Amino acid sequence: MKLTKRQITSFQQKIFSWWKTHRRDLPWRHTRDPYRIMVSEVMLQQTQVLRVVAKYREFIERYPTIKILAHASPGAVLRIWKGMGYNRRALYLQRAAKMIVEEYHGIFPLTEKDLRNLPGLGIYTARALLVFAYEQEVPLIDTNIRQIVTHFFLKDQTQGRALEKEIEDIARQLIPPGKSWQWHQALMDYGALAMTNVPASPAGRQYPMTNRKKQKPFKDSNRYYRGRIVDRLREGEISEKKFLNELGKTYTKPVAFLLSIIASLVKDGLIERSSRGVLRLPV
Repeated sequence: MKLTKRQITSFQQKIFSWWKTHRRDLPWRHTRDPYRIMVSEVMLQQTQVLRVVAKYREFIERYPTIKILAHASPGAVLRIWKGMGYNRRALYLQRAAKMIVEEYHGIFPLTEKDLRNLPGLGIYTARALLVFAYEQEVPLIDTNIRQIVTHFFLKDQTQGRALEKEIEDIARQLIPPGKSWQWHQALMDYGALAMTNVPASPAGRQYPMTNRKKQKPFKDSNRYYRGRIVDRLREGEISEKKFLNELGKTYTKPVAFLLSIIASLVKDGLIERSSRGVLRLPV
């Protein structure tokens, strides 16, 4: 879809005019340091902004540079990550820092392809680094920006894989030359704050919801028990036998189920089992 110059200019003015009085003051917007931006973007994956702000400041105070994070133990990083959920993100972040220090001599890659080779960085996070650290003019598509494009330019069509290319093409046309950083920050604020009043429509979905199984309540999910186990081991190591006994009394779950959760955590590198049969966070 080819936008007219008038469409582009009018929409840019609309967003920037709104942003003048509604922009959010977030700590990671005061830096162009790719390390700090990477920390914020990984934290913002699947976590609300207000929850991230305090944890971001705490994390940066503990690990102010990429070299310090690269040399930290995974267990220490997991401990400071408490309360954020999706604990694998903490491991990916530490592994990405380690890879940048060891393979790139502490200098961030400058291409999307190389950034996507880092642990835990997909297309969105890679482009976020290019936009917010280096102000490159690449389209950055998150849930909010996707909704904005479909609402204003695609008549709230249901968002599916077939529409992704068109959404990206429109988003690329809308970027004001020389203002990629400001533009994407403005769009994110607009999507998070102004689009909340837009009536619910199929465009609020990334992909069609048909043929999906009804999700279990969070407290019945494997992720819930994985989180509880990691939380307990943040307090210190414990023998597996004693731990299984504790878990069985607290959650009345079969031992086989609890062992399967522990095995999955060990496999993912989130916890370790020592030769003495002790469970702990990775060292």
